[in-house]
Amino acid sequence: MQYLVLFIVASVLSLGHARPQGPATEPIPIIRQEQEVNFDGSYKYSYETGNGINVEEEGYLKNAGTDNEGQVAQGFFSYTSPEGVPIRITYLADENGFQPQGDHLPTPPPIPPAIQKALDYLATAPPPQDQPAAFNNNRRG
Repeated sequence: MQYLVLFIVASVLSLGHARPQGPATEPIPIIRQEQEVNFDGSYKYSYETGNGINVEEEGYLKNAGTDNEGQVAQGFFSYTSPEGVPIRITYLADENGFQPQGDHLPTPPPIPPAIQKALDYLATAPPPQDQPAAFNNNRRG
């Protein structure tokens, strides 16, 4: 009998721990949301959340109906970083890929003058001529 009572008490205690738990964080409300999809392939959407996230994007078909048809999208998103810094990214995505811009994004270091001089020379140099046969690495013999 003692084992039966112990079993029932253990079962009741384990059921209390197994109940569904609520969300760990408070849900973030959507303050504003708009979307528009058109038959020509263009679209536009935007939304803003209660924690300060703001997003806008629009897109369209470039060169519609041709062999060079492609999708173009441009827009921005912004939010506040955990450190409290406002972050804003504007972007363009097209046949050249995703091209983000923002003050906080890293930039490459400047090109050293000697390398820039070599690049400038190569850009303006005449195209190479055919090499003499003595320099042809593909000849047999």
